[in-house]
Amino acid sequence: MAFNNTKTRYGGVTKTFHWLTAALIISLIPLGMIANDLPHATGEELAQKALLFSIHKTLGVAVFLVALARILWAVTQPKPGLLNADKKPEAFLAELVHWLLYASLVLVPLTGWIEHAATSGFAPIWWPFGQSLPFVPKDETLAHLFATLHAVFGKVLIGSVLLHIAGALKHHVIDKDATLRRMWFGRIADPVLPQQTHSRLPQIAASAIYAVAIGLGLTFGMTATSTGEQRPAASLQQVASDWTVTDGQIKIALSQFGNTVQGQFTDWTAAIAFSETPTDGKNGTVETTINIGSLTLGSVTQQALGADFFNVSGFPTAIFAADILPAGDGYIAKGILTLKGRAVPVDLPFSLAIAGDTATMSGTTTLDRRTFGIGETYADESTIGFGVAVSIDLTATR
Repeated sequence: MAFNNTKTRYGGVTKTFHWLTAALIISLIPLGMIANDLPHATGEELAQKALLFSIHKTLGVAVFLVALARILWAVTQPKPGLLNADKKPEAFLAELVHWLLYASLVLVPLTGWIEHAATSGFAPIWWPFGQSLPFVPKDETLAHLFATLHAVFGKVLIGSVLLHIAGALKHHVIDKDATLRRMWFGRIADPVLPQQTHSRLPQIAASAIYAVAIGLGLTFGMTATSTGEQRPAASLQQVASDWTVTDGQIKIALSQFGNTVQGQFTDWTAAIAFSETPTDGKNGTVETTINIGSLTLGSVTQQALGADFFNVSGFPTAIFAADILPAGDGYIAKGILTLKGRAVPVDLPFSLAIAGDTATMSGTTTLDRRTFGIGETYADESTIGFGVAVSIDLTATR
């Protein structure tokens, strides 16, 4: 069997690319649909969902790489002529589907890959590369936008695949020509080709369809991003404080399926009373109130806000009230964290640098999620780790 194409038949390399791509696509589409619909209320369900998504993503990267190799090979080869070139409507549709498929085989996995790279945690890719991509930041808004594009482009791919299969069956069953047979392995007689016509219209039509798809993806993605997910909102009142926080972050990090998932609370207040000179053994007090609904945690944000985890509907805020005590070269905030209705003693060691009326603070601690009844159905660490690292960094003025 010849490796290269001719004007009338496909070579072995092209056939291998075709059927390898077909096998990957036929596996990927149902995998993604099934994984998306699976529940994740328990650790076992989440593990199964993540497994299918990992397979889907890993095969998706393979499709992208195979598609690039296939396109590079195609541009070096003559393209066998159409057996129905004399039937212009059919020939136009065949060429249109051809261009849509090539575009989809690149754009669908690429947008899914960018979504994955922009998202923190959940269902890793199993290749030794690709967990992150150059110039793609970890950003929930970006991830959601590309998830929408991935979904819209996926529908174009499914439609193109169905039309491609329908066309191949028509040629084989109704027309009884060699269109399907010459893409299969083995030798066949060179078919007699009708006169070929070359037109840019199928490329223009495919470009127009994808322009509409991109427009829909951007519109729905940006609209959903701008309106955001509907979350129960806590109303945090301004607090009186001797020190005013001008910049700060409260971040959390946890392990999910062996990968670190990072997030942060973007809405919180802090009432701080602090003096460099201790009185009765303490330097002051702090009370921090956190709007739980302001959490962002990559692809699992909504799950984290649900009843089994933070239960934002029932417990919209968390409060940490503590005394500030000297501890070696730094300090420790020693107090009570009230989270999800449970009041638990917590120590937060931190460093502090004061220059004039500006203070810079940095502290870390680790909490056990089980202490607060978070993720109780995830009874072991095979899916979600018990330890949750909390880091606080802020700048305040007196």
